[in-house]
Amino acid sequence: MRHFAIVGSGPAGFYTAEALAKAYGAGAAIDLIDKLPVPYGLIRFGVAPDHQSIKAVSRRYEQVAESEGVRFIGNVAVGEAVSVDQLLGLYDAVVLATGAPHDRALGIAGENLPGVVGSAAFVGWYNGHPDFADLDPPLDGEAAVVIGNGNVALDVARILSKTRDEFAGADIVNHAIDALDHSRLRTITLLGRRGPHQIAMTPKELGELGHLAAASPEVDPGDLPDEGADAALEPGMRKSVAHLRGFVAPDAARPKRIVFDFFARPVRIEGEGRAERVIVERTRLDGARAVGTGEEYAVPARLVVSCIGYAAPPIGGVPYDQTGGRYANEEGRIADRLFAVGWARRGPSGTIGTNRPDGQEVAAQIAAAMPEGSDGGKAGHEGLAALLGARGVHPTSFDDWRTIEAAEVAAARAGAPREKFVRHTDWLSLLGR
Repeated sequence: MRHFAIVGSGPAGFYTAEALAKAYGAGAAIDLIDKLPVPYGLIRFGVAPDHQSIKAVSRRYEQVAESEGVRFIGNVAVGEAVSVDQLLGLYDAVVLATGAPHDRALGIAGENLPGVVGSAAFVGWYNGHPDFADLDPPLDGEAAVVIGNGNVALDVARILSKTRDEFAGADIVNHAIDALDHSRLRTITLLGRRGPHQIAMTPKELGELGHLAAASPEVDPGDLPDEGADAALEPGMRKSVAHLRGFVAPDAARPKRIVFDFFARPVRIEGEGRAERVIVERTRLDGARAVGTGEEYAVPARLVVSCIGYAAPPIGGVPYDQTGGRYANEEGRIADRLFAVGWARRGPSGTIGTNRPDGQEVAAQIAAAMPEGSDGGKAGHEGLAALLGARGVHPTSFDDWRTIEAAEVAAARAGAPREKFVRHTDWLSLLGR
């Protein structure tokens, strides 16, 4: 029997477990280890709550978790409860699939003022992540700034703009929907250093902004390049830019505005004891680069959400690429028997589906180095259970998750698929621990 540990139970972790199970059949025991008592990582805590069709991929992961030889082991923080070196002593190979849950710093003055939050924190707040349940973002002002020109920035702007009725069918947590329902926000400004042809926004997410009940997207026609230049774009980007061109005539009857401010680089955040404004420098393109023009102006904001990227969490003993915000690796290999997949390998790029070939590639590397039928003599799950028991760590299982899931479904408000518990104590109390 071969024993494998996968650290992280989000998309990258599950796709890797699926690929290893296919490569080895009944000849492998695969443990999916997560620091939280519940599985699914990015699917549960990162995907927007009003995108239930995307979250439905968890059904596939359920089948993996319930397949022979695969175990979910929750409530175990690798790097704290157990080290990577200890896992390598217990398993034939260890795969880091932690994702990239940490916000990148803005690197500008004022970014630590109250009212300035990263997208991981803000998205975690409305998705019920226990680390951010008490975030309490300031929604008492009329203006917010979202820094970034990717889909996460769109998610944040859309969630800030929606009415309560528009969250029907979403699993946004109650503390967030109640706070948003009392929000005074009227203007959400999206800042992008470059122009419409350089966005990282997909057509579906941009198109959603045109169908909001109370908010209207707005683009300055002067920021748009000549329409003939769109022909050189790839088809998906052409669709995205077409949406932006459709936003030049906003609906004045809607009380909220989502303003796209292109060629705008934040240089500092100012305020008396809290964020009150973002000072922005106008930019221009020099080839594909945004360069400053020296012209500055202020954008009012009580809330500033930075959506400029993420970084994997450093783990003791694992080489780290500070520039890329990922584990240092070559084609997924970090060191002998130690691998990385997903955002932990590539940095925060690609879609959920992009993690599948990552998992398949690393599984193929492992299978080539450790053929089916050979025995590494590792203790695997039994060894981990003994180590955790000696340290007083009580892991959760997939059966425990089923108990939690049933309770969340039972607690859901009308029309919602579930009401997530948002604290470790709630999860563990439910399990009688």
